[in-house]
Amino acid sequence: MTTQIAPAVAELAPVPPQPASTRKRRDGRAAVLYLLPAGVLLVGLMAYPLYQLVQISFYDYNQAQASGAAPLVFLGIDNYAELFSDDQFWSVLLATVLFAAVCVVGSLLVGTGLAVLASRVRAVPRMLLFLAALGAWATPAMAGSYVWLFLFDRDFGLVNEILGTHGHSWTFGQLSTFGLVAAEVIWASFPFVMVTMYAGIKGIPGEVVEAAQLDGASWWRTATQVILPILKPLIVIATIQSIIWDFKIFTQIYVMTNGGGVAGRNLVLNVYAYQKAFAGEEYGKGATIGVVMTVLLMLITVLYLRAQRRSGWQS
Repeated sequence: MTTQIAPAVAELAPVPPQPASTRKRRDGRAAVLYLLPAGVLLVGLMAYPLYQLVQISFYDYNQAQASGAAPLVFLGIDNYAELFSDDQFWSVLLATVLFAAVCVVGSLLVGTGLAVLASRVRAVPRMLLFLAALGAWATPAMAGSYVWLFLFDRDFGLVNEILGTHGHSWTFGQLSTFGLVAAEVIWASFPFVMVTMYAGIKGIPGEVVEAAQLDGASWWRTATQVILPILKPLIVIATIQSIIWDFKIFTQIYVMTNGGGVAGRNLVLNVYAYQKAFAGEEYGKGATIGVVMTVLLMLITVLYLRAQRRSGWQS
């Protein structure tokens, strides 16, 4: 009888908790298995084009070489040396970084603000707000660019009619042009941030906010010390996505500035690479700019993630 009871008692005995390191390793393996199919697909789609891009950047690859009329000439790092010694490249790089920063910050502020608003209004206004946001999100970049150009047209634009500035050109000055394009990019990008932040806000337990309010915390303190830390992982995701999207903007700049603005005053790196590769038929130099852009995006993402990890944003 004793021998029959012992196994049953052993089964009912509480299982000792696993160490945190063991749970972390198990969760890490599970995450890798979940991400493996998408990772294989991304490698298959991106590995060879990236290899070709890097390879072309080391050659004198122009229209003659592309058509087979002339042999390829290996240049080594000469394309990179020439690019880094070009003053126009550094001015375009600075403009790209500043433009992307404005678009990222604007998208985060507008999207987060509207997400907070959506969480506080009733169902019908919230539905209308989401429909308007998703309409902006679903609009193709080229169509949206032409709509904004028409709204700000110097002769027939609605904005000039409302402001009484008939005949004013919003796409002539460098700053006004960049500002107009940035406004269009933010308009098209904030819905992603809005939906992401709204989902995070709705996922916060009401008891947490109520406890903070019962402790006498003000609205600002509750938002910055209770809600914001919970939303920080989502903010990191939205920021990285926005950096990647806004750093490699092409369509909006190309359409709204007619290829880079007057005398190339509104060039960004993507348009600059296009001009070098296709307008100038210097595919090797265009590929070099593409490689530099890829490396910069990877560095920015890694540095941003490390900074957030050190400050505890991913706790």
